Amino acid sequence: MEFTRRKKKQSDQLLFLGVLLFLFGLLIGIFVPMMKNPRMGLSAHLEGLMNGMFLVLLGLFWNKLLLNNKWLATAFWLTLYGSFANFVAVSISAMTGAGKMMPIAGGKEGASFVEGLISFLLVSLSLAMVFVCLILLSGLIRYIRQQADFNRN
Repeated sequence: MEFTRRKKKQSDQLLFLGVLLFLFGLLIGIFVPMMKNPRMGLSAHLEGLMNGMFLVLLGLFWNKLLLNNKWLATAFWLTLYGSFANFVAVSISAMTGAGKMMPIAGGKEGASFVEGLISFLLVSLSLAMVFVCLILLSGLIRYIRQQADFNRN
């Protein structure tokens, strides 16, 4: 019972935080022309929208994941970290003009602290999101197999 309640709460939180991140993406879009790097500002706008939609989508199928509490918690927190860190890293880059790790939209080198922060966020969120995808696929495969076994019987 507690396990189901926890999954429902996480699902609801993903939905709420997804809409919140989507809102942040919309709001930062208003300020794109005022940013030091408007092209990166557009990227921040899109990151907020896409990561917000990802969290909402994940919240909608969260209850179908067949994972134990440890893996659910890991996927939940890594997903939140990765989604928000992505938005924050690109937003910092847009506002400061830094972002040598993103040469297509960024390409300019900023202060070493800012570059270090952006680099840390980009590398860590990339690893987090790859790990999240592997966990989610594992939970979905278990769900699909369970459904197939159920339909056979």
